Amino acid sequence: MYCANCGAQVSTELSYCNRCGSNLKERSKSDTSVVRACLTAITLIGVFGLLVMFFGALALRKADFNQDFIGFFLFFCFLLISSTEFFLFRNLSKFAGLKQSERPALPPPVQPEFRLPQASSLGEPVSSVTENTTRTLQYEPANSKSKERGS
Repeated sequence: MYCANCGAQVSTELSYCNRCGSNLKERSKSDTSVVRACLTAITLIGVFGLLVMFFGALALRKADFNQDFIGFFLFFCFLLISSTEFFLFRNLSKFAGLKQSERPALPPPVQPEFRLPQASSLGEPVSSVTENTTRTLQYEPANSKSKERGS
């Protein structure tokens, strides 16, 4: 389970988050937000779709299109809107039919600094055999060596 406020992973028996101290028992807001969002989408798509159908038919009639083409436009719009509404209603009924414990608990969007480290199936990386074994050579001009030998 994840904290809805900061995104920290917490155990299910805790009442408050160890990182930020927010109350973990208040889950009703997240459930109603999904239902509210789905109902808003259903309403907006229905109203917007009916407006597109009505004003689109008026615009096509004003542009002297054939009545068969206007009928096809209305049928296509109705088919598109009704199938979208059907899938939204189906998803809403699936969510409403689930028990509280069966509902998927999606973790909230987390800022990059709070992301949990990802486990790797490869294990820890092995250090290189050439690590810390290279030498750096210092450059000395040829003139300085000959002066030291000559003196």
